[in-house]
Order: sequence, then structure tokens, then C-alpha cells
Amino acid sequence: MRKIISLAIFALTLILPYSASAILSMELTRGVAGAIPIAVVPFAQSGSAEQDVSQIVTNDLQNSGRFNVFGKSALNQFPSDASGVSADYFRHLGTDNVVVGKVDSLGGGRYQVSFQLLDMFKGAANVGVVLTKKYAVSGGELRDVAHHISDLIYQQITGTPGIFSTKIAYVVVQGTNPSRYLLEVSDQDGYNPRPLLNSGEPIMSPAWSPNRRQIAYVSFENRQASIYVQDVASGARRQVSQYPGINGAPAWSPDGRKLALVLSKSGSPNIYVMDLASRKLTTITNDSYINTEPAWSPDGRALLFTSSRGGNSHPQIYQYSFGSGSITRLSYDGDYNARASYTRDGKYVVMIHRVSGMFYIALLNLDSGTTQVLSSSTADSASPSIAPNGSMVLYDTVYGGHNELAMVSADGRIQLRLPSRNGEAQDPAWSPL
Repeated sequence: MRKIISLAIFALTLILPYSASAILSMELTRGVAGAIPIAVVPFAQSGSAEQDVSQIVTNDLQNSGRFNVFGKSALNQFPSDASGVSADYFRHLGTDNVVVGKVDSLGGGRYQVSFQLLDMFKGAANVGVVLTKKYAVSGGELRDVAHHISDLIYQQITGTPGIFSTKIAYVVVQGTNPSRYLLEVSDQDGYNPRPLLNSGEPIMSPAWSPNRRQIAYVSFENRQASIYVQDVASGARRQVSQYPGINGAPAWSPDGRKLALVLSKSGSPNIYVMDLASRKLTTITNDSYINTEPAWSPDGRALLFTSSRGGNSHPQIYQYSFGSGSITRLSYDGDYNARASYTRDGKYVVMIHRVSGMFYIALLNLDSGTTQVLSSSTADSASPSIAPNGSMVLYDTVYGGHNELAMVSADGRIQLRLPSRNGEAQDPAWSPL
């Protein structure tokens, strides 16, 4: 596992254009037993669209692990709206949930996408329309609208917001001696990758702003560790921290006005909070221990961090309260717990947890103090990042000798791999909704 922070020189080079194809290839390795059945009927189409909207919806729902999707190969009826649906046919197939739709060309590279989510009422002849929507989009927006449709369906059926329209940031390492490092942003399924940085030296710790418009990260330009904030759309960036020594682990406050960060300007690594408008620093820890990896609580009233203050140089998870200024130890199970962050409801903490020499992704219940191991990889796991709806954890691990990304559900029942096609992927960060 990549537990040691590398200090290196960061160098910017030209950004090369990317295609819309997937750089990460999502592969479901474990889903929920008794997943919800749903039929996604191939959308009727006039003209040739640039993307297969219904296939993207099928992939989204299937890869969530929570749905058993009946797609094109399982169907022999292909209605495009509720009026053409046979409730008996789909009930016999084994599903009450059916998605139908159309993609109509409007000319000039624009399309109207319409869909309906239907419910086959058991024992009734009629079909219930649960959702119906229409969108006018360009060809380049078809994948986005497909993810949006998946989000609506997921929330309607499960009661939880979907995450198919979210983005992920991650670092890709290409080659060895020398290596190239790319900070990339892509759709959560690996499509539409775009490099923000291309460097001959390591890139570390990407972190999304709450409005999803900026990413903070660590670079090492001019042989000096620095923290930068970069606009995702324009690429414009600014340096926010370049103190002597370590400048690391940036974490955005929930309101987007502050960054928690790690500085060693006074000797040992300590936690600070920076007001981004004034650049004023507030000291959170001020001691000789190793204090690192800050993460904000959802309400902004507390910070998690990793510290060696428990003795034996073994890292554990601590919480700093802004109201009282007190520091409380949270993790006691095991001799190594690190890289923690709160779940959306603030009731749990996701972290790296060592068991019998192996590093796993685990969930700490803050009420009971119990720890549940989520990942089942046979290799070390690192860098957990929680989905904005709290349902999944994105992390990196080693598979077949290569570093790649993976996902596990917050209950441990769903697992996915996202092997990288253009290098080794690491240090992921999941965007807000």
C-alpha cells in the first residue's frame, strides 16, 4: 500500500486531448443478493445518435449492484412508451419496474430524449407511470442526460439520490524510470476522462470543493511542496500554500471558504485551517506528534485527523471540536487506523484499518465504537473517498500487480473494480453531487 507520502518536484507540461471513451473500465465483482429487477427497453431512435442512452442507463443501474437489469438481450418486446407496454409480459418476465423511452433527432446535432419509468401493478391490467421526463440536448450531452435519467430512476426506487452524474478525480502513473503522473477527472464510470495536470513528478491528494468547480491538490514545483487550487472548467489555478517543509492533505470546509491542511513550518506536521480569502491560518494542533489527513464533519463543527499521539508511533483517528477546542480519540480497534472521513450523516467514519498485517477499508460506528471491514481485497487498500450519497466508498488497491481503483458499498455487499487502461490509478476523490 502507498502509505508513505512522496516529496518530489512537480512539473507542468502540455495537456493532451482525450477521447470520450473510458479510461477506467468498471467491472461489478459482487452485487446485492436479491437485487431489484428492472427492465430497460432499448430506446426508440430517429436518426443516428452519438450515444446509446438506454445502454448507458442499463450499465449504470447494473453496475450499482442494486439492480438486476433486463436489457436488450433478455427482451422480445420493445415498446417506446406506456401505451405499448404489456403489463402481463413484464410481470411474467419477473419485473414490476420498466423503463421505456425515445431519442428523436431535432436536427443540427440536437436531440429530444424522453423516458418513462413504469410500474406493472400486480394483478391489474393497467400500467402505472411513475416518472416521465423530456430533455432537449446536444449530441455531446447525451451521456450526461443518460446518467441523469439513471439518477432519477435510482432515487425513485431506492429512496437514495443517485451518483451516476458525479465525477471522480484520481492520479494515473504511466511508465517507470521515468514515470509520468496525470491528475485526471472523469465521469464516475470512467468515461469522459480529462487530464488537469501532466507531470514528470508525483501528484498527490486531490480534493473537490463543495461546489464541484475546483480541486485542491499537492504539487512539488521548484523542489518545494505546495498546495494549489485549480478551476476544473478553465484550468486556471492559484497557489495557496508554500510554507517551508510539508504542505499537504488539503480538505475543503463544507462551505468552501476554508481549507484544512498539514504544515510542518514549525517542525512536526500539524493541522491548520486556512481562510482562503485572507490566507489567515488557524492552528488546530500544535505539538511534536505526527498529525495529518484532516477531514471535516458534515456540519463543519469538527475535524477528523490521523495522529501518532496515542504512543508506539501507531496512527489512530482523533476528532477536534471547534466549539470546545478539545481533541478526542475515536479509534481503538487495532494498531493502525488512518485516512478517515465522515459519512454523510456523521454517524460513521470510513478509514484505513489494519488487520493481521493487511490494510482494508473499514467503517467505524461512532455510537458503538465497533469497526466493520468493508473491502475484501487480497491486497492492501488505501485512500478511501465516500460517494456523496454515502452509498459507496471509492479507494485504490492492487490487483494482479497493478494499482487500480475499486468501490465497495457502505454495507460491504457490493464491490466493483475500475482497472485503468492507460496506467496505474491511485489516490481517488469522489466529487459532490
